[in-house]
Amino acid sequence: MPESFASKVQRLRAGRVRILWLVLGALLLVSALPIGLYHRQVLELSQEKLVDTERVQQSELTRSMADEINLFESNLTQQLISQRQILTLTGLIQDVEDPPAQPKVSRLLENFLASNPNTFLYLTAVGRTGKGSAAAQGNFRPEQDPFVSRAMQRAFFACEQALKFRSDPLALAQEDNRPAFVIAVPLKVEDQFTGMLAAVVSLDPLLHRLQETSVRGRTVFIVDRYGHAVAHPFSHDFVPGTDMSASKIVEQIRSLPQDLRATATVSFTLKVKNREVEMIGTYSSMPELNWAVVAQRSLEDAREDAGVKELNRQALAFVTVVILAAILVGYFFAVGISEPIRSLAASTRAISRGEFHQRTPVRGATEISELAETFNSMAGDIEEFIERLKEAAEENRELFMGSIRMLAAAIDEKDPYTRGHSGRVAKYSLLIAQELGLSPEEIDKLRIAALLHDVGKIGVDDRVLKKPGALTSEEFDLMKQHTVKGANIMRPVSQLKEMLPGIELHHEHIDGRGYPYGLQGPQIPIMARIIAVADTLDAMTTNRPYQSAMELDFALEKIKKLTGTRFDGAVVNALEASIHSGKIRMTAVEVQV
Repeated sequence: MPESFASKVQRLRAGRVRILWLVLGALLLVSALPIGLYHRQVLELSQEKLVDTERVQQSELTRSMADEINLFESNLTQQLISQRQILTLTGLIQDVEDPPAQPKVSRLLENFLASNPNTFLYLTAVGRTGKGSAAAQGNFRPEQDPFVSRAMQRAFFACEQALKFRSDPLALAQEDNRPAFVIAVPLKVEDQFTGMLAAVVSLDPLLHRLQETSVRGRTVFIVDRYGHAVAHPFSHDFVPGTDMSASKIVEQIRSLPQDLRATATVSFTLKVKNREVEMIGTYSSMPELNWAVVAQRSLEDAREDAGVKELNRQALAFVTVVILAAILVGYFFAVGISEPIRSLAASTRAISRGEFHQRTPVRGATEISELAETFNSMAGDIEEFIERLKEAAEENRELFMGSIRMLAAAIDEKDPYTRGHSGRVAKYSLLIAQELGLSPEEIDKLRIAALLHDVGKIGVDDRVLKKPGALTSEEFDLMKQHTVKGANIMRPVSQLKEMLPGIELHHEHIDGRGYPYGLQGPQIPIMARIIAVADTLDAMTTNRPYQSAMELDFALEKIKKLTGTRFDGAVVNALEASIHSGKIRMTAVEVQV
């Protein structure tokens, strides 16, 4: 039978481990453990090297991107200044609001946009009153976007102060939240403000560069000094202005002095789908724009890119082969030691179950073979001793049962009318118990109780016991004492303790009108209920001083009428089944079972 999990745990707690596991464990310890420790050391060194390599790559990438962004922004401003110079050379700068000049200004603006289709979305030249000419890519209209409109107003106010203007990054609602910003330069004639040249600039070129560099798990994005997104490769999730200050690396950017140009690498954790992910990130600040470029990557992706995962797989495969080889060798080695011992243990368990013929094969090492031979010799001695004990026990039981039968016969001999009564009651009781499906142990106890059910009559006066006529009430009270007297006589015998209910309570009635205690229903043990029916059946079917023997069927009908008041229905049904099956037959007054 397989060993249960609970027994295995209990055995381990007790410090009992199989030799097989000890040998296998020792081989694994000396083979796989050194390899595992060496692999761990290599991984730690690889991890440090990996972090250093990633730091260098991110630093170079963010510096390069910062230079590109600075160059991009300065080129935009320079292009606007160049366009302003064209307006100056053509004399249109003096009054861009002049109706005759507006067509020329419009053509200049349109030509400029046509030469920069991917960068400039909108270009306008306005005069002192804010009116003028404009050109746009496609259907872009700045007045339909409140954020762009406000940025244009702030640009005009800045130009009136003779200042260049660059807005914070904007998410263009008309352009699917594409990132952009507004730049403007003042129009001046002899240091007198004549208007403004302003443009809405798309950050798509920067966005494309961010997407190109965001590969193999690395993410490169731009934030401003307040921690808000400027451009992000995942533009649908991080539109311009999205607060990203929850990231530790962005939080560090916010704490930098405004004019400081710095590049630094930070290790931090980032929560992704309710899971903490180890990250390494680098930022390069651009104080000219109040922006910073950030490159970050999870260590897991960095390991995979650097081949650390492949190294792990190869090391795991090698360790697995070593472990399997150790298990195979250790198994055959351990089986040679453990199998004879397990066979000896199995024989020991068999003997504990009473299988005293069991012997263990003599094989294995010398010491184990000697142990097996000694065990087999001991098992033979135990088997011989147990056989003698069984014989003695059987003799004692026969002596015990013989004594009980003699005692029952002695009781019955006190009255010629009750000769053989206890034996018949015992036989009827056994047949009823078998019909009810009682266990062999319960039937054995019932047999003894039925044989001794009238033992208390020893203490009843012969004058009452052998009276040929009906008993007076006083005599009947004396007769009723035989149940308690019988129980008291047998109570000192510990072996008869479980038979006392049948002796003491077999005259109790189901309706509670019996004696000696007036018990009813379930309070009466099944043993007493069975003996009550068997006792009544024998009393009815044998000659007594007060009545002649009844026919079996007539007696059964009388008993059935007392079902529910005096007798238990299930017991009466069992009696009826025994009679109908022919197990109980009667001729005159003799019962054959």
